[in-house]
Amino acid sequence: MGTPMVLLGLAALFPQLASACATCGCTLSTDAATGYSTTSGWRVNVDYTFIDQNQLRHGNSKASPQQVVEQPSDPSLGGGEIEKKTVNRYINLSATYRFNADWGLTFVAPYVIRDHDTYGTQLAPYTPAETAPDQVSNAHVAGLGDVKLIGSYQGFLPMHNLGIQFGVKLPTGHYGGETDDGGLIGHPTTFHSGPNLGQSLDSSLQAGTGSTDLIVGAYYYQPVSQNFDMFVNGQFQAAVSERMNRPGADFRPGNLASASLGLRYEAHANWVPQLQLNVIHRSADQGAFADRPDTAGTVAYLSPGISASLARNLQFYAFVQVPVYSHLQGYQLFPRWTGTVGLSMQF
Repeated sequence: MGTPMVLLGLAALFPQLASACATCGCTLSTDAATGYSTTSGWRVNVDYTFIDQNQLRHGNSKASPQQVVEQPSDPSLGGGEIEKKTVNRYINLSATYRFNADWGLTFVAPYVIRDHDTYGTQLAPYTPAETAPDQVSNAHVAGLGDVKLIGSYQGFLPMHNLGIQFGVKLPTGHYGGETDDGGLIGHPTTFHSGPNLGQSLDSSLQAGTGSTDLIVGAYYYQPVSQNFDMFVNGQFQAAVSERMNRPGADFRPGNLASASLGLRYEAHANWVPQLQLNVIHRSADQGAFADRPDTAGTVAYLSPGISASLARNLQFYAFVQVPVYSHLQGYQLFPRWTGTVGLSMQF
């Protein structure tokens, strides 16, 4: 079986995936995808996640550009931002070293590739001309995201099947925002085309958040029959320090809480079908650079997948995540599905 890795979810997730859908990260548990382990030594994972946020939603239903403008999540603005699409691609490199059956340490480095299209903020009343092709602004993000260091301990039970996680997310990715007078804070990505040319992309769409976050989690796995194993895990992440902390130019990402429940069918030695239920809840971003009305919510995904042994110490895994529940604050872009493929090698 594999090794305890960090929960790579929001992915994400846990770089913030979008101001228009901060709850749409990859919540897949790759620890469980490859299987937990007590084997000492190194394991390296490389995976790729694709998330196409192309559906505008409000609460638990679809929304229209007209709703965004004429029924804004913040009525004091007299309108709202009509976001068109956000395509996220994440390449995650993680390395875990298990000192023994009890203790392990994981390093996770995400590379973020993101394309974001928006029609910008429009004032009521809405007219179709506001969503014409020449009104689209585009920004392209490509760079290192926020890395994580996470320790694990699983020495509570003789079977070593109950563990805890504790770690930190560091502000290694480019971050930033734009003040009301047009000044740029940090090193933000800016729009390269459209009416918003030269303006900063939203802070929660940057490669990093500019915050140092603490992470805690726990996991448990157990055979339930001759051929089936089950697992359950959870994780909580909260910012404790922010680099963007000046009055009028501050940003704090919302807290993230995730949980996964899954079942693995292990009748075959070389390939393991499995099914996960992944749930994530995010509180609203805070600060002058935050899109507070449109960043909180709860999402659940059903995630069928498979892992397979390609060689003695090499595993492949692939999953599709299909949203089965969403309750989103304000107006947020949402994916119809997400996909993850990865390789895991033990040394």
